[in-house]
Amino acid sequence: MACSVTSTYLLYSSNPRASASAAAIPKLSSFSQSTIVPSSSSFNGLRNCNTLVSRIPHSNSSRTNKSRSFVVRASNEVPLVGNKAPDFEAEAVFDQEFIKVKLSEYIGKKYVILFFYPLDFTFVCPTEITAFSDRYEEFKNVNTEILGVSIDSVFSHLAWVQTDRKTGGLGDLNYPLISDVTKSISKSYNVLIPDQALRKTTFNFALKFVKSMVDVAFCDENRLGIALRGLFIIDEQGVIQHSTINNLAIGRSVDETLRTLQALQYVQENPDEVCPAGWKPGDKSMKPDPKGSKEYFASI
Repeated sequence: MACSVTSTYLLYSSNPRASASAAAIPKLSSFSQSTIVPSSSSFNGLRNCNTLVSRIPHSNSSRTNKSRSFVVRASNEVPLVGNKAPDFEAEAVFDQEFIKVKLSEYIGKKYVILFFYPLDFTFVCPTEITAFSDRYEEFKNVNTEILGVSIDSVFSHLAWVQTDRKTGGLGDLNYPLISDVTKSISKSYNVLIPDQALRKTTFNFALKFVKSMVDVAFCDENRLGIALRGLFIIDEQGVIQHSTINNLAIGRSVDETLRTLQALQYVQENPDEVCPAGWKPGDKSMKPDPKGSKEYFASI
């Protein structure tokens, strides 16, 4: 499959003010899920998509206020960066058990790395999933949870976790794998390829490893739709601050995800500063104004 250009969106924000509607989530029956997408009224942003950045001062007098926040306000169309993350509740596998995961339960408590991958029992996917698991403690140390999502059933997730890494499996993971069998989560995050068939080769490959444990109903080659490799960084206020979307053949970098997360946390803690290209903790940041930025440029 041909590769497409990776699209990346990043938000510098110290105090996101977008608010999501408090829609009630009905109690779910076994192996069901729901996705809550914020209504148009809950998206605080610019409807003119040609305007990328809005400089919003903390007071009416921007000329006298030296501490400013550079806040991107996205529209209610793609990209999702700058808006509340669509909430969802779904079945997942963690520690070889079936659990329920609700995104809103992390809001106000942790940052979240939410990443989508195409299918279980494939090739690039296990390299990404295990790489994030192996580095889990580094994300935990910066108050961040990791959540993986695909359109596979929890039975397929469980079988893959119970498969040894040396034979293409995952082994035990340090974070949940979410089942998006209805594809509602993938749709709400705009990563679903709706007309992508689950090819017979993938189906047979899954059967070879999963055997009778796989939920065949959700591996049927006639069922359409898989997710691109989308990754979203959601802050403690539930606002999507960063996203990347790779085509199916291109794996993602754990190093770059962690670096971007650390840069986001830095500018939120230091609202009068921004992070230049390749910034890492300990590197020099920049003042986002004509005079202040000269100090940075003079140092490089």
